[in-house]
Amino acid sequence: MTALGGVGHTLPFLVHDFRIAMGAAVVVVVVELAVISWIRHRYMETPIWSAALQVGLGGALVFLTGVLIGSA
Repeated sequence: MTALGGVGHTLPFLVHDFRIAMGAAVVVVVVELAVISWIRHRYMETPIWSAALQVGLGGALVFLTGVLIGSA
């Protein structure tokens, strides 16, 4: 699943138009976060809203870290 996620993040950037590539990559990330939330809800018995909040917050922290590293 890690390889599939990595491919999902990078393949859109083979498109020449940056806006389309970024939009596709954002859609991939949102779908991944939704699937992770569902897995936490289904198999770890986490309430769905709690799982979504935890996964969303984690995704936001990863994004913020990437922005900070990229601007350093």
